[in-house]
Amino acid sequence: MSTSEEISALLVAKFGTDPGAIRPDVPLHRLRLDSLALEELRLLIEDRLDVDLEDVALTSRDTVGRLVQAVHGKVSA
Repeated sequence: MSTSEEISALLVAKFGTDPGAIRPDVPLHRLRLDSLALEELRLLIEDRLDVDLEDVALTSRDTVGRLVQAVHGKVSA
């Protein structure tokens, strides 16, 4: 599974996000992710992909694509 697919799977399973709504250009707030949900998502991604995202700063204004890029950068590091 790619980084993008892993994140999409988490969004659908843990946050009830519509799979059709998950696109690289969509801001995270459009997926109803507030700061608390983003923190929970960060922890889930760290656990699932065994990466440390402590220094990755994301806000709900960032896009799904930005999130995927940030995580992918850590996974391949």
